[in-house]
Amino acid sequence: MELGRDYFGPLWRFVEDEEITDIDYSGNEIWLTNTENERYRAEEGFVQKYMTAGFVEQFTQRISNVVSRQFNKRNPVLEAETEELRVTILHESVAKSGRTISIRKTPPIIRLTAERAVAEKFCPPELLALLINCVLVKMNLVFCGMPGVGKTECAKFFSQFIPANERVITIEDTLELRYGKTNPGKDCVEMKVSEDVFDYSRAIKSSLRLNPKWIMLSEARSTEVRYLLESWSTGVRGMTTLHTDDVRNVPDRILSMLENRTDADRMENDIYQALDVGVLIRKRRVTEEGMSLQRRYIDQMCFYERRDGQNRIVMMVQDGVFVTQELPQSLADKFARAGISQPFSWDRVPGKGDGRWE
Repeated sequence: MELGRDYFGPLWRFVEDEEITDIDYSGNEIWLTNTENERYRAEEGFVQKYMTAGFVEQFTQRISNVVSRQFNKRNPVLEAETEELRVTILHESVAKSGRTISIRKTPPIIRLTAERAVAEKFCPPELLALLINCVLVKMNLVFCGMPGVGKTECAKFFSQFIPANERVITIEDTLELRYGKTNPGKDCVEMKVSEDVFDYSRAIKSSLRLNPKWIMLSEARSTEVRYLLESWSTGVRGMTTLHTDDVRNVPDRILSMLENRTDADRMENDIYQALDVGVLIRKRRVTEEGMSLQRRYIDQMCFYERRDGQNRIVMMVQDGVFVTQELPQSLADKFARAGISQPFSWDRVPGKGDGRWE
């Protein structure tokens, strides 16, 4: 589905601005979010001049026609997707500040690079190397944090290091990972789920028949996590994102998603066996060249381990710095078997130039 300039009218200037990632109209104000995760109001007078009742109604009708769905009190949510945009509109009967419009850009690009990660202190080079090597030895990773911190962007970046001949299946309700576009030539199947026709649980179970080496779930949010863990326990590798503010909360967060206490009791050990790596991303305000900016950074990183009948969480990074660089023996052995003698060192990103930190 294509939505061009004519659909967006005065909002098009924000849509085509590559520095803007989100456009949110609350019924009386427009707030914009840029690539640095800074949030600010649109220029003074823009709403009064352009966001008239007539334009808002016209825009809504255009979107409604494109997706062939009614929009009224009985159908108060209208959603549409393009290759690079997701549009959500809420009816004024449920959005009391007035009709609400949210436009999120989902372009098939990876904004995070190894160079930026180090230069902008997203993480120390040794941690970047360690996480890249975790992907190379086929560990399962979960990226955590609050909404808007860049969990999906982080997963997109590290997914680049999956070998081209290892089939990756992505499962999402809104296409944001864009693995096929950001990793051209690699073996990939992209699944789009819908609640009423093809839900997450069914997608995960179906994906196992497609010879996957990796399953990437855009977000673990409900009972489908049980099928994801089961798939990982069979030897399929994967990545997902999760809403939590501490990597040590991940097992309990997953257990809370299960349908009943019996499932939770039975699966606690399975979680520690299936999960390998937890990464927590936060935002902090920094001053650069006299300007106050918000920067994302990796606040925590840990390993999950089940050994000798015990479940363990081994914290490697806390508050953005290493608390230890001593790997659990089972994980050190895993790196060694893969021929990686120095897990905290990384030679280069394939096709991205040299990045030696020896």
